[in-house]
Amino acid sequence: MTTTPADGGLPLYRQIVRELHASIVRNEYIAGKPFISQREVCERFGVSTATAIRALNELVNQGILVRHRGRGTFVAEQPVRTPAPADRSGATIACILFGLSSGHVSQMLSGVEAGCKELGYRLLLSNSEASSEQELAAMRRAREDNVSGVVLFPVEGSTNALAIAELRQSGIPLVMVDRYLPEIATGAVTADNYSIGYRVTEKLIDRGHRRIAALWDEIYCTSVRDRLTGHQQALTAHELPMDAELTVLRSYQKMPTPARRRYLSELLASAEPPTALLCAHGYVLATIIQDLLDLDPELLERLDLASMDNVAPFDIVPFITAAAVLPSKEMGHAAVGLLEEAIKAHEGTRAHHVVLPADIRDGARASRALAQLSTPDR
Repeated sequence: MTTTPADGGLPLYRQIVRELHASIVRNEYIAGKPFISQREVCERFGVSTATAIRALNELVNQGILVRHRGRGTFVAEQPVRTPAPADRSGATIACILFGLSSGHVSQMLSGVEAGCKELGYRLLLSNSEASSEQELAAMRRAREDNVSGVVLFPVEGSTNALAIAELRQSGIPLVMVDRYLPEIATGAVTADNYSIGYRVTEKLIDRGHRRIAALWDEIYCTSVRDRLTGHQQALTAHELPMDAELTVLRSYQKMPTPARRRYLSELLASAEPPTALLCAHGYVLATIIQDLLDLDPELLERLDLASMDNVAPFDIVPFITAAAVLPSKEMGHAAVGLLEEAIKAHEGTRAHHVVLPADIRDGARASRALAQLSTPDR
């Protein structure tokens, strides 16, 4: 019996949908052939009938499976598309993303827009609203609109690997930006997330911290997993103990406010509390600052805060020690460049990854501390 991974807050039926998607992408199930039954799903994943039905219904709703009365459930046939010509005249790039209120995402979009303008592509923008279902609908519209390529900022825990594979198989190249889906080979442009996790952690270690708690928002994406790995490797390289309670991959940002503050209060009241908090990004940092102010304003003087994502402008964030500055606009621009290469070569299956360096900056608190150290006694 195969069991689903322990993916925390991701609903069990969505975990099953993701695994079955991956199986179809690997051609373990062939279009037009019978799919596994409800009973087989129960046996394979060790779940209830209700969960198996919900997972299969989701695959049907997404057009991945099709039901034939009296015959059963089959993998849906997918139409074949002729690759678009290399001529860019009137060609369109679809950009599917979410979180436009974020500076990081808006800068990625700015880079995509600049790349399209330089290369003569029209830009079709879709907001997935952080929903796998909306993301799938946007990819289907892109395919129906016969776009020349797709830039995708995939939602957390996306179950659309099969739809992505179908786009590429039909001759539409796709490049992911910021993160990628490890279960499918596609082009991708990311920041050096491992280095971000390592170097921001090292900034805190250099300031004397030995117990650093990492606090997250999204947890089901490669950018976060890579940052966690970098953080853990920095601890190991400096021969610091790795406390599971401090490095656990748990979404602090998505906890209800009372539960979040209770968790933080217990963490800081433990026998060996952290002396620094490493935040996934600026939104988590802002939440932490508010939570600390509500618990005890003096905590902000006792703790160092750092962020693995953009926090700007630095001069109005007095509590921050260090933060990464992502190459957001460069990522969007490079994604269009990868699409251009694939379109010119008529390649719907190019899987080149581009990793861009990020800048790590000292924040206001670190800058003040350094200034104090360098000021001679009067």
